[in-house]
Amino acid sequence: MSKLGLNDSSVVLGVARDGLLTVLEHREKGNILQQKNLKNKRHRWWLFSLLTLLCVVSSGCARNQIHASVKFENIALTVDDLETHGLAFITPSTVTGREQDIQSLAFIFARVLEEDRPQIRVVSLPETLSAINQAGLADEYKHMYIDYSDTGIFNQTSLKKTGEVSGVRYLAQLKLSGFEQGAKGRFGMLGWRMVQTKQANIRLFLQVWDSGNGAIVWEGTEELSYAHDTFSERPVTFQLVVEEVARNLLDKLPQKNEGASH
Repeated sequence: MSKLGLNDSSVVLGVARDGLLTVLEHREKGNILQQKNLKNKRHRWWLFSLLTLLCVVSSGCARNQIHASVKFENIALTVDDLETHGLAFITPSTVTGREQDIQSLAFIFARVLEEDRPQIRVVSLPETLSAINQAGLADEYKHMYIDYSDTGIFNQTSLKKTGEVSGVRYLAQLKLSGFEQGAKGRFGMLGWRMVQTKQANIRLFLQVWDSGNGAIVWEGTEELSYAHDTFSERPVTFQLVVEEVARNLLDKLPQKNEGASH
């Protein structure tokens, strides 16, 4: 009878051990299942973030946001004047700290005018300055600008000489009143800024002078705000916004397909 008792105990212990193993196996399977669920949740979160990012990119990066305010006045410039007598660019003026931009400013405007109005003879700033220097008028040109900075008026005699040596009647003078660049974060994950809104603001003034009589015949001004969303660190460039302003302002000059407008 004692042997039978031992066998029964062994059976009981075996059953208990098998039951414990079964419980441990279930717990392990449960832990594995929880880890899989957690991993799936993380994958779904990343997928949602990616889809959100794609929506941001498709809605924001696909287009630029441009807000422009253009004002101009046609004082005495007729439709045929520019095509008949031509237009030369003289040295632009600018606010303190932006002096390095005046050459590129005049270059961009001259190039845009040549592209959009090929029927007009355009004399670029380097061509104008070369003609002035070759004619021995460098000092007079310098003093003309000194007087302009004090009075806002170009000396008529000096202005006429500038037109004569440039071979045109009308002179374009640009003034850069302000230019600013900046960026701000729009979308990010885990502290990483992925999409930035790059922006730039510019204020610019253009006058057309008649070198024959020293009068201002046309003037216009534009303030433009340019923004777009991007992954890149590159800012909105000076050239990009100046080209936009140039096309807007030069489009307001009198053309044959429209009457002179105010």
